[in-house]
Order: sequence, then structure tokens, then C-alpha cells
Amino acid sequence: MSLSPHKESPAILPGIAPKLSAQMPELRGSLTSHAPMAPLSWFRTGGAAQVLFEPGDENDLSYFLSHLNPAVPVLALGAGSNILVRDGGIEGVVIRLGKGFQEITIERLFLHAGAGAPDVKLSSAAAKAGLAGLAFFRGIPGSVGGALRMNAGAYGSETKNVLVSCRGVSRKGNAVEFSNADMGFSYRHCGAAGDVIFTRAVFAGSPGDPHAILSEMAEITKARAETQPVNTRTGGSTFKNPPGHKAWELIDKAGCRGLAVGDAQVSKLHCNFLINRGNATAADLENLGELIRARVLETSGVTLEWEILRAGKPLSS
Repeated sequence: MSLSPHKESPAILPGIAPKLSAQMPELRGSLTSHAPMAPLSWFRTGGAAQVLFEPGDENDLSYFLSHLNPAVPVLALGAGSNILVRDGGIEGVVIRLGKGFQEITIERLFLHAGAGAPDVKLSSAAAKAGLAGLAFFRGIPGSVGGALRMNAGAYGSETKNVLVSCRGVSRKGNAVEFSNADMGFSYRHCGAAGDVIFTRAVFAGSPGDPHAILSEMAEITKARAETQPVNTRTGGSTFKNPPGHKAWELIDKAGCRGLAVGDAQVSKLHCNFLINRGNATAADLENLGELIRARVLETSGVTLEWEILRAGKPLSS
């Protein structure tokens, strides 16, 4: 996910999608005005996007961005597993990568994947092809694009360990290529420009036994089910692990396990996860997160950094 910087973006009124369509006659993707974001977020809460664009493919995305007013903010949305959309909604255009960005192919020891492909499907395709080293993606609840943006990792490995190269589209609509070294990976971060929307990637594996890899993935699935609230309305890990610490341990020591604000609650199973018990607002979830940060700072002197992307504006603003 990425949010393009802007200073004085013009307001985009509800119903602007038809106008954009008229301005871009060659557009093939779908445009929706005032599109609800809650159904697209794992938290199942938050406001609407002024415009939702689902491009047909990379060329369609490039065409759209090259013709869009450069002052209009753009947010790229992946699987919706690591984002909290605020209750006032998102100004500008949300771009969601659909079926045109989900193809996965195997070529010898290399896996080619669209940025919209779920991480779990990436790991499954690799396993069936006997491609070892990518099983950890089974434990990441997101898509390839998000994994690239955040250097997603789990169970002892990270995206930077297996990425060969990737491709994207800049805010101006230009195609850009990155090698692994170009990405400037660090913990839950990449150094690529924030306005780049990743479109595809190439990963390298090593020869492996499909049965052994599938067994490894089964263990990851079991471990997640036993230690994380996988079947709830959640957003994955809420805070990054501070250097020398584990976020969940700091939260637990601060007495926050099970803490609630409205219908937002700290998971009792894994306290670095926030859950929506049914009717939590985005404000409930964000306020709970800030309360956790305050208590952890008070008890340990450590300032937790949000891992979840908080996008949009509060309802009151």
C-alpha cells in the first residue's frame, strides 16, 4: 500500500467517477464513486473512498495515472489485511488490484507473481512446484504488493530474502523496475518511492520436495491458528517490534491483554492484534491503539510504532 504525497489536492465530489471515465476514453477498468471501504478491509469498518478504481491490467493502471490530475491523492489497496480506514473515509482515489494482477507462473526456480496475488496462493503454487524457501508466505495474511511495500516476513524469513526483482507504476504513470538491491529493504520497510504502485514480482526458490514443503506450510497454519485470532475481524500485527523487544510482550506487561474501547479489543490470544468484536468504529480501534502505546511507554519507556496503515480522515474533520 502506498499513499502519494500531495499539498493542495482538489476535492473530489461523489459522482466524479463518470467524469473521470469521460476524460479517459481508453480506460478499461472500473470506477466507482463513494465506494464503501469497510467490505474491503479485514477490520470491516471505516468510511468510503471518494473514488475506487480497479484497473484491468498494468497498462490500464499506467493510462489512468498518467491522465489523473497529479494533485489528486492516490492510495493503493491490497488485500485489506493491514489497513485501518478512518470513519471519515478516504479523499481521492483508492486503487485496488484485482484479477488482472493475480497471475502466478513458475519458471525453473523462479516464481512470477502479480502484486494482487494473495501471499497464501504464492506459497501454495511454490509448494506444488517443489520450490522451497517460500513457505513462510503462508503465514502472511496479505498480497504480494503489500509484502513488497512492507518487506513482510514471518516464521524466520522475509520478502527481501527471496525477491529477485519487481515492477511497478509511478504516480505519473511510468513503468519502473527494481532489483532486490534497489528496494532498500529494512525491517517492515522498503526504500522505493511511496507513490509507486507495485504490479508484479519475481521470487527465487530452491529445489525441494513438495510433500515436505506442504508439511511445513501445514505447521505454519497450525501455529497461526493456535497463537493468532485468525478467524476474527482483525488487521494483523498492530505494532512493529521495537529493537530488542517483542511488541506483544511489552503490551502484555503493560496490562493491555483484553483491554477494550467500545467494540474494539486487544486480542486475548495474541495481544499485538486488535479485533473488531462486531460494531467497532475505526476511531475505537485507533483510540485503543493509542491507549496501548501510552501504557507501554509509561511502563517500559518504549514507544511503539504502528505497523498497520491508518488511512483517511476522522469522521469529525
